[in-house]
Parts: sequence; structure tokens; C-alpha cells
Amino acid sequence: MKVYKLTVFEKDGKKILDESFEAASDLEAKKTGESMLEEKGYLDHIHRCTSPLGKLLLFHV
Repeated sequence: MKVYKLTVFEKDGKKILDESFEAASDLEAKKTGESMLEEKGYLDHIHRCTSPLGKLLLFHV
């Protein structure tokens, strides 16, 4: 399992969520990140999900 990072920001740049989670693959991490965003009500906020190698899996401005 790899550790992925999900970060959500306010429009002024303030970080409002910074969570790590484990997933077996980038695809699984993308799905998990989307689920977390939806569950917490952050789909419309600025967000990113990155892999352990720094690859952007999700990004929304």
C-alpha cells in the first residue's frame, strides 16, 4: 500500500484539509480521494490529491 495526500484550500489559500490515506494504486487513490471530497462537502473547493512520487491524481481550481 502507498500513502497518498489529499489537500483542500479556501480561495484565499488557507489550507482546510490535509489528510493522508493508503491505497493500492493511483486509480484506487483517485476514487478514494473523490469519495472523501464528496463526503466532506469539498468537491467545489480548490483541492489536489498527490501520489507518493508527487504525481497529481486530482486537481481542481
